[in-house]
Amino acid sequence: MTTTASKPVRHFLSLLDFSSDELRTLIKRATELKQILRSGEIYEPLKNQTLGMIFEKSSTRTRISFEAGITQLGGHALFLSSRDTQLGRGEPIEDSARVISRMVDCVMIRTFEHAKVQLFAAHSRVPVINALTDLLHPCQLLADMQTYFEHRGDIAGKTVTWVGDGNNMCHSYINAARQFDFKLNIACPVGHEPDPDILQAAGDRCQIIHKPVEAASGSDLVVTDVWASMGQEEEQKQRAVTFADYQVNDQVMAEAHADALFMHCLPAHRGEEVTASVIDRADSVVWDEAENRMHSQKALLEMLLCS
Repeated sequence: MTTTASKPVRHFLSLLDFSSDELRTLIKRATELKQILRSGEIYEPLKNQTLGMIFEKSSTRTRISFEAGITQLGGHALFLSSRDTQLGRGEPIEDSARVISRMVDCVMIRTFEHAKVQLFAAHSRVPVINALTDLLHPCQLLADMQTYFEHRGDIAGKTVTWVGDGNNMCHSYINAARQFDFKLNIACPVGHEPDPDILQAAGDRCQIIHKPVEAASGSDLVVTDVWASMGQEEEQKQRAVTFADYQVNDQVMAEAHADALFMHCLPAHRGEEVTASVIDRADSVVWDEAENRMHSQKALLEMLLCS
């Protein structure tokens, strides 16, 4: 948290930055904002406010959801790539943070190293949102939790199965298990386990079960991600071999509860980490999940800038 002369500035770099109660309030508000939009009501609490969007990693859903979201709230978004700013020419992150945060009302960063977001936030006068780093993807978890709540109610006490790499999405699901009080089974290949410190901090809420079919047993939600994330393209061929047995298919879903949901943060590679039969099934909520990025991030912007 950064402090200005007027009031403390809150950042959202991890799900752990908000309390469990705050996260549930945010999820509820996201659904309310979704209903407000669909009713045709104009709601612009962020009129004349500007969101600086810093992208060192490209994106479809992140850019559209944040840009459309703040526009609907009456604000304005600035797209800033490393090619177009001094961040890509060697200006220290601290200096960029000091300058940019004097000109905008909030900053969203999508980058590689998590330390970059932390350093920027430490020198920012305005809220900073982690829109993805190699360590965490908390905004996606807001959308995922909103989607589950809308379809099945509170996730507390439920069982979630993660299938795939112990990556930033897996780390954020571990944090979500702590904050939303659910059990998380992690099915990943040996050598691709999540960060041990993040896993250990979750205690008995999370366990590694290397075989996907076993991990999915009795699950209420099954989640996966691509085998090779952005920046791992050179490992694609090797990962296709390593993760060949970590596909979410009909056999895996058959082990989950009959009404279990399937989620994927997208883009999906059909026939690799998930079969077409699973992503197109009735209990696949990937399209609602993608749309809810916008609604949950609107609730996040409102909470950070209006409270």
